[in-house]
Amino acid sequence: MTAPDAPPSSVEVPRSASTVVWLLVGSAFVMILNETIMSVALPVLVTDLGITVGTAQWLTSGFLLTMSVVIPITGFLLQRLTPRTVFLASMSLFSLGTLISALAPGFGVLMTGRVVQALGTAVMIPLLMTTVIRLVPAERRGATMGTITVVIAVAPAVGPTISGVILSTLGWRWMFIVILPIALLALAAGATWLRLDSETRRIPLDWPSVVLSALAFGGLVFGLSSIGESARGEALLPPWAPTLIGLVALAVFVFRQLRLQREGRALLDLRPLGFRPFAVSLVLVVLGMMALFGVLILLPLYLQDVLGVSAFVTGLAVLPGGLVMGLLGPFVGRLYDRVGARPLVIPGTAVLALSLWGFTTVGASTPVPILIGMHVLLVIGLSFMFTPLMTDALGRLPGELDSHGSAILATLQQVAGAAGTALFVTLMVVFAATPGVAADVPGARAAFLCAAVIATVALPVSLLVGGKKQVAEAPAAA
Repeated sequence: MTAPDAPPSSVEVPRSASTVVWLLVGSAFVMILNETIMSVALPVLVTDLGITVGTAQWLTSGFLLTMSVVIPITGFLLQRLTPRTVFLASMSLFSLGTLISALAPGFGVLMTGRVVQALGTAVMIPLLMTTVIRLVPAERRGATMGTITVVIAVAPAVGPTISGVILSTLGWRWMFIVILPIALLALAAGATWLRLDSETRRIPLDWPSVVLSALAFGGLVFGLSSIGESARGEALLPPWAPTLIGLVALAVFVFRQLRLQREGRALLDLRPLGFRPFAVSLVLVVLGMMALFGVLILLPLYLQDVLGVSAFVTGLAVLPGGLVMGLLGPFVGRLYDRVGARPLVIPGTAVLALSLWGFTTVGASTPVPILIGMHVLLVIGLSFMFTPLMTDALGRLPGELDSHGSAILATLQQVAGAAGTALFVTLMVVFAATPGVAADVPGARAAFLCAAVIATVALPVSLLVGGKKQVAEAPAAA
């Protein structure tokens, strides 16, 4: 008979666990907001900086690319360093990157600032997830993970809204100027209040694994992102080259981790993938993130380039979806604590597929309220998927694997987001009836059709989600 989850004795929380979690949630919200804050600004940046749509896309894809390279290392960092050290380093890098972006005279410096921002953002979500698993009793994890859903899903959803409002009244630099004092305030709050001490392990850093990880995940995301540029004749390399390098490096990386984890020295321990609930949840989260980021890129481009609405209206159009997801997150979390994942994930996946098939019917005169309704339907489906899946995935792992499970989950989320962005933008370009435009009706329909097919594939996978919640499986395994 196993006892309910309790915070490990090695972790001391001088203030309440909820204070620590809320500090991390607030910091992560501001950071993840930057993943999609540029989507509405792309047409403005193309004109202001004199760059192509493909080049401007790298302000989003490059952010995700950097995160996908750095996040695999966080499993090691969270065992080697204290949560306080990791948090302060993360917020310092993010604040520095925000300052660089605000002062950027051109695309090169702006891209540098985005990369530095991503370096700080990369470790925050694994830190947040690992802290929740360690501090929050199993019976209340669903409600707490519902709050984290607000960060992971709502922040990207409201990013276009915030940037649309700013762009309609101020210049694009103000997207960073507004965020900078908030980031500095979070840094000061963390330095004052975050005294989370935990047991650390002096694990040597395996540098070959770091290089292989960067080549693997960086190569895959870069190759996928280059497909769109290749279609426009702008790619520096043929897309197959970095993709092939990424696949080969990934195979070698996996082989090396399997060998090192037997000695307890793996950079990214892959044993969480051997837990069926974790593996099934991971597949569904990846498919859901592809759909989410794809729509977050497609919808603003479609609204502005096809329907001709302003950046301000575009931002307002995606706001209801963000608000709905924010309201549903804690509610769905509490439902998960009562009924488990399966009764929530299956209908959520069905609603996601239904909404995306609705998007395939868009035309040159589709009313904006119809698009808003379909977007709200989309985020309702995702709300019933993300919180149960992430809670179920991490809650079933043994204690020594929670940081690595968080790193795997966060890594593949970013790879999925970058892949979805690259894939759907490429389809818009390839199937566009009018060369040289960012989006038109045939291109948008082709991209939305691909998203709908991906969501449909997720439907049979959702049937594999466990039916009954097992509260204390992870501590028993540990």
